Amino acid sequence: MRPRQQTSSYNIESSRLSSEYPYTCKSSAMAKDPVRVLVTGAAGQIGYALVPMIARGIMLGSDQPVILHMLDIPPAAEALNGVKMELVDAAFPLLKGVVATTDVEEACKGVNVAVMVGGFPRKEGMERKDVMSKNVSIYKSQASALEKHAAANCKVLVVANPANTNALILKEYAPSIPAKNITCLTRLDHNRALGQISEKLNVQVSDVKNVIIWGNHSSTQYPDVTHATVTTPAGEKSVPELVKDDEWLKSGFISTVQQRGAAIIKARKLSSALSAASSACDHIRDWVCGTPEGTWVSMGVYSDGSYNVPAGLIYSFPVTCRNGEWTIVQGLSIDEFSRKKLDLTAEELTEEKALAYSCLS
Repeated sequence: MRPRQQTSSYNIESSRLSSEYPYTCKSSAMAKDPVRVLVTGAAGQIGYALVPMIARGIMLGSDQPVILHMLDIPPAAEALNGVKMELVDAAFPLLKGVVATTDVEEACKGVNVAVMVGGFPRKEGMERKDVMSKNVSIYKSQASALEKHAAANCKVLVVANPANTNALILKEYAPSIPAKNITCLTRLDHNRALGQISEKLNVQVSDVKNVIIWGNHSSTQYPDVTHATVTTPAGEKSVPELVKDDEWLKSGFISTVQQRGAAIIKARKLSSALSAASSACDHIRDWVCGTPEGTWVSMGVYSDGSYNVPAGLIYSFPVTCRNGEWTIVQGLSIDEFSRKKLDLTAEELTEEKALAYSCLS
């Protein structure tokens, strides 16, 4: 295990989000050093939507300068250079530099935040193990580069599917990055759940909070509104109390959130990009800046056995964030319906883990 590279460039003082401007992390520092943010697959659809959001301060705050590290595969080198040209042309005040490369070692040097968007998508006729094998190879290589070159305490978010298991492989090959610093994206599913409740009740999405995505970023995930609330003129009310339709909450709502990605592909003929990029920003911003008091979000994190989820899986839990650290929300009641859903998605993740590890050899 190598000694972690020490840098002074990541010095965001974690705090609650500003109520005046939600993308500002309050800090006593007058001028901040730039944060180096890696985006893999940066020439793709999600990357193209994501990098301007980062450069504009949506991910780390309107007072936080950034240096973007963009990585893609050699066939995408020309498109990647085009993205770099556009970033220069946009003249973002917070953007203090751009590294655009097809060299994974160069891309990972000194990065403080890594957003792993690149991966190998399943193609027609491919077996599940073939896709897993391709992604194991990609994430083994990228993890090794992060292990050697990333800054101390680098925070990693895996977006590419199978996100939970890709994150697990990355953890395996970057042993000096703490397990708590390797996460996967289920915030997109969380935000989809918020949106569905907002539309059902005809309320502002900002008035809905504390939905939960349990488990895998797949069709076995469990969107749970048992503990969710809505701010109303009469105070906070529970979502089940306001919806008054248990059948919808236990069927139509769940399947809509689970299948939302497929519905978007059918409509756009392309997978989710804008919403994936936005939720990646939400995930990192809350992790770094903190979640508002009384609010939790969903993150795929390394299981410690909470809620009888097998330890050692990357599993989506409700979490709160403070001082740059996430904590699983404890003590929530789990009814029989929810228990079965939690176990089902855990079983799928256990199978995925076994498949991935079989590909390692």
